[in-house]
Amino acid sequence: MTPLPVDLDEPALPPHLQVEITAACNLRCTMCLVRYRPPVNKLAGAMPLGLFQRLVGDLPDLRRLTLQGLGEPLLSPYLLDMIRTAVDRRITVGFNSNATLLSRRRAEELVDSGVDWLHVSLDGATAVTYENIRDGAHFAGVVENLAGLVTAKREAGSSTPWIRVVFVAMRGNVAELPGLVRLLAGIGVDELHVQNLSHSFSDTDPAGRYAGIRTFTAGQALWTGADLDHAAAMFAEAASAAAETGLRLRLPGLTVTEPGPLDGRGCSWPWEAVYVTSAGVVQPCCMVMGDDRATLGQLGEQTFAEIWHGPGYRDFRRRLMSNDPPEVCRGCSLYRGTF
Repeated sequence: MTPLPVDLDEPALPPHLQVEITAACNLRCTMCLVRYRPPVNKLAGAMPLGLFQRLVGDLPDLRRLTLQGLGEPLLSPYLLDMIRTAVDRRITVGFNSNATLLSRRRAEELVDSGVDWLHVSLDGATAVTYENIRDGAHFAGVVENLAGLVTAKREAGSSTPWIRVVFVAMRGNVAELPGLVRLLAGIGVDELHVQNLSHSFSDTDPAGRYAGIRTFTAGQALWTGADLDHAAAMFAEAASAAAETGLRLRLPGLTVTEPGPLDGRGCSWPWEAVYVTSAGVVQPCCMVMGDDRATLGQLGEQTFAEIWHGPGYRDFRRRLMSNDPPEVCRGCSLYRGTF
């Protein structure tokens, strides 16, 4: 996120809002907190449309709206209404999907909706690798749905949505990255965005409710250095393939670094953006995963402005600018330069 000129003590209301429009998901992915928690009902897990519209209305300078969280956005019964809310207000809007439910009809609806971007998660170039990661998904079906989205966009003569595939790089799948570049170039996808696992969960109790995902991350994260040379070689091969095919490619860092200076901040999220769960819990960013780890307020109990300018946010920002950042930030890939 590019830093903007801000008042570090009293920032204006954020221009970027990320909303978990549903906590329900139809998959149990190995690197996601959803796998390690009880399933969430589709209707009970959806953010009410009224709450969403009030929240958007409370942010007069909102410029970017991301409709995703831990759940699958295509499960929200209000997705198209939420997109229309943003489009009507000329707010740039998009979301990430596992694409298992992205039928041709849904693809055409989304192209017609005016949504600006749609990111599709695809973490392998073969069925075996992908399906071992995205438990409950079928590789061939997702690839077909992705190709259908590209075709629907072309047939509509539309420049949107921008179609980006997101690949979560891990020790178990990084070898398939070059093959995925070639596959996506053949389909006609706009971009491949490679990222590392989002968090180490080092701030959690090793024997507590985050034990499963903490153990998984320790074994699969590239930043541990266990397969660093191999990962770097696969990144280089993928970059070469992208150059040959013309696919836009973004690769993450592989080495943990000290946070760089951002006007004295280790991260710009708490000044420029906000993450809100489907239950209305306000959190400092989308990287936290788990609304019990960094809760700054609850919509319904306070207005958004009261939360944004309240003592919880003030303390969080002060600590993030210090040499003693919040524990939840210390294991964050974005904060450590590896996302």
